[in-house]
Formats: sequence, structure tokens, C-alpha cells
Amino acid sequence: MKKLVFATNNKHKLQEIREILKGKFEVVSLAEIGFLKDIEEPYETLQENALEKARVVHEFCGLDVFSDDTGLEVNALGGAPGVYSARYAGENCSFEDNVNKLLKELNGKADRKAQFKTVIALILNQEKFYFEGIVKGEITLTKSGDAGFGYDPIFKPNGFDLTFSEMDSKTKNEISHRGVAVQKLASFLTSI
Repeated sequence: MKKLVFATNNKHKLQEIREILKGKFEVVSLAEIGFLKDIEEPYETLQENALEKARVVHEFCGLDVFSDDTGLEVNALGGAPGVYSARYAGENCSFEDNVNKLLKELNGKADRKAQFKTVIALILNQEKFYFEGIVKGEITLTKSGDAGFGYDPIFKPNGFDLTFSEMDSKTKNEISHRGVAVQKLASFLTSI
């Protein structure tokens, strides 16, 4: 089975990716290759940040590497938090801090449309490839559900009456931004 390093320290993302690619690829974590540093995300786009993480890890280990960067883009906030989604409430904030800040900023706003976007950067045989996944939906008025992570308790995808946090992982992984991007990655990898 082909081995790929997933350049993330986020155990929730790692678990999701392993579920999606199970039986197709062996997904190796940063800890498993001995990479223990945090990687800066200094850029203004998801694509640049994803590539930076993949590049740093590839230089460290020489293996094929992929990385993602994900953002929640909310219409009423001009696309924020976007590339700053993970640290929306400040450095070292919790998922809960980010969710609470977002709900507070949307208080009283009628337009609650939003989208999650994931960009995956893959470095394979010294070449760079990109895969994108988007899921459109809306921000709920209150938190609901206890599965998932991040903004999942307040994001309801179009066509569903459940937030990501209320869905089982199989359903979420089939329709989510990350799921769509990873399926594109998997299709590409199995076609070469």
C-alpha cells in the first residue's frame, strides 16, 4: 500500500483522512516520522498555506506528502474567518472560543450563508498538485451536536437538517469540504 505523510498535528483531521482513505493508502502522521515542530501558516490563501506545510515536511523526510488548509467563509462577515479560521479568537484559542466569537459576530444578522473550503497540496515525485473541496451551507443560531470538531456544531450544509456535529462520520466524510478534496486526491492517486 502506498505510504503518504499527512502534514498535520490535528488528530481530528488525521482520523478523518484515515477513515476516508482506509484500504487505499497508508496515511502516516507527523509524529510517526519524528516531525514534532509546529509549521507556520504565514500566507493569505489556503493554497499557499497548504503548500508551505507540505513543503516543510517533504524537505524533512523526503517522502510524498500532502497537507490541507481549511477555512470557513461567512457571507455576512465578508468571507471571514477564512484563512484565520483556526485562530479566529486569537492564538492558542480553543474550538469553543472560535465558535463563540463567530456566533457573537453574527448576532442579529439575517444572512447566515457560509461555506467551508479545503485546499489540499500534494508533493508527489517532486511535483505539486492541488485539490479543492467546498460545501455550502449556513451558520445555525445555536450549537447542536457533539461529534466532529471546530465549527461543526454550528454549520448546517445545504440539503440537510443536521449540523456536521449531528451527523455520523460516514455521512459527514462523504459530503464535507475535506471529504470532497480527499476524494479528488484519492482519485488522482489511484489513476497514476
